[in-house]
Amino acid sequence: MEYCKLQIVAIVSLVLLFPVIDAWGHDGHYIVCSIAQSRLNKGAAEIVEKLLPKSAQNDLGSLCIWADQIKFHYPWSRPLHFINTPDVCNYKFSRDCKDENGREGRCVAGAIQNYTSQLIDSSSKDNLTEALLFFSHLLGDIHQPLHCGFASDKGGNTIEVHWYTRKENLHHIWDDNIVETAQERFYSSNLADQIDAIQKNITTGWADQVKSWESCSYTDTTCADVYASESIEAACDWAYKDATEGSVLEDEYFLSQLPVVNKRLAQAGVRLAAILNHYFK
Repeated sequence: MEYCKLQIVAIVSLVLLFPVIDAWGHDGHYIVCSIAQSRLNKGAAEIVEKLLPKSAQNDLGSLCIWADQIKFHYPWSRPLHFINTPDVCNYKFSRDCKDENGREGRCVAGAIQNYTSQLIDSSSKDNLTEALLFFSHLLGDIHQPLHCGFASDKGGNTIEVHWYTRKENLHHIWDDNIVETAQERFYSSNLADQIDAIQKNITTGWADQVKSWESCSYTDTTCADVYASESIEAACDWAYKDATEGSVLEDEYFLSQLPVVNKRLAQAGVRLAAILNHYFK
């Protein structure tokens, strides 16, 4: 275990030299993992602390972006961050969960199933620290609607638009810009205040929905399919709406999409905690 932690520390130090690409941006993933860690029961909190390298100072959020930073070191992991559907607003594991070479299970839903199995197998010889970091990150990814987007535009990556005056692609807007713009406009660029606001909504406005978010059959590993189905529906209903090539996306788009982004971040955090609490009793 200590050797695995030293490996993680070494890799973390190395990847900090390289830029982060894809997925919820740093702040989005930090929000997910911070919400989750605040909801862990005593047993789960102790196991997470033991699995994290000491350099993380028991802050899961600080390493929640690790799985993106490690892509250059683990190129095999790149297809594990997303799902592409054949331009339809529904998801099917057998049809959609495969990489560009057609290998089944090579998508974010399949990866979540794999890392769930690693974490719950007490006899596993796999690196459980890496499994925790991948699992925590990918739970965030699968809740980002455009990580379950259309194959033709690579989840919005090839749709060039303007975010106010800045040229961006649609995927990046959902990864970063909506979260960052909200942080700047409503929370004086304070990430902690942004997290507090989402957590407050979890205990107030969304309180009657939390149990349904958490509900899942823990004896099989199809929970990720539910999350993926929610995301492609949200992509069709919200992310792609009024966001065609060359669109200028400003307040009308931002203010209508922000509640969707906040809810998906909240759902990811709540579900990550619920799953870790269940398996790390």
